[in-house]
Amino acid sequence: MFPGAGDSEFAFELLVSRWAELAWHPTDGERPVLVARQLGTKRRRWDTVVLEVDPEAFAERRLFGERGLDMDLIRVVRDAPAEFEWYRDALPHPGFPWRYVRAAVHRAAGRDLIEKRRGPHDRVELRRLREYPDWVERVAVVENKPDLDASAASALADQLRHDLDADLADEVWVATGATGKRVSPALLEDMPVEVGVLEFDFADGVDADAAEVLWHPTRLDADGDADKRLELTERAYGKGWRSFRETMRPDCRHFELRREGRAMVPYCAAKGRVPTGAECSGNCPEFSPEPPQWRTNGWPVEGGPGKGIRALLSRRRERERERAGEPGTAERTGN
Repeated sequence: MFPGAGDSEFAFELLVSRWAELAWHPTDGERPVLVARQLGTKRRRWDTVVLEVDPEAFAERRLFGERGLDMDLIRVVRDAPAEFEWYRDALPHPGFPWRYVRAAVHRAAGRDLIEKRRGPHDRVELRRLREYPDWVERVAVVENKPDLDASAASALADQLRHDLDADLADEVWVATGATGKRVSPALLEDMPVEVGVLEFDFADGVDADAAEVLWHPTRLDADGDADKRLELTERAYGKGWRSFRETMRPDCRHFELRREGRAMVPYCAAKGRVPTGAECSGNCPEFSPEPPQWRTNGWPVEGGPGKGIRALLSRRRERERERAGEPGTAERTGN
């Protein structure tokens, strides 16, 4: 993969996610996208989720804030009326007790997603501040298997069929690593023909030309549960793929960010490789908190290196969001 990646599927996943920001779509030309990872439903979790967005509608979605919306909030902002109404008259019956809807109305108002007031008889009334846009044009899901051998292809088959049957994605892909050898057609025969296959060469890190399409996917109907699809896209919006900044320990003295082409990946100096998300925790035997003096006197950055890394990754995510919301987005540069 690249020096220091070891056998890490996690590292491969991060590189595929960054590549998708740079160069999606693999066959149809560049499209504005939002990329997330490790998302799914109760029955299935996808390694990488790529949302192809309408730039103008996406810019409108950003007016609802940088955090994702759960399904209770989505129901409120999507159905909030133009003028103040009692929430029970304004919103469709939820199929569960109204008190949960009322709580969601209060949460939505607390996040400035809607306006709320007390009406006659002390009833809670609401009205929208803006319409919730239809901002996602297509959803693609990617299963990352850097070492795709016969056993891995066979094991993937049932998972991929579930992805197709779920009708939540417009395209389903498998991503694998380049080995210098031609991928055996027998491996592809084990997988559903509707699934696309991408082969990546990250020997020199990430760039827009790192992928080769081995098999083109079929465009799917994606006419499954609309609410579940919308909830998935909102979770992707809130989480992104750089969310390792929130689950790993950048405040460890061994934690680094290393550039691999046009990507930046976490690196553990103690282990000499990219750690997994589970390894990089306070329970790691090598975990060593930053010395207090690193977090004082503004050296090397105010709050210490760990805080600086988190801030850097947040800025990278914010920049990609801004670009996705710009009509006629030009070629993306940097990381």
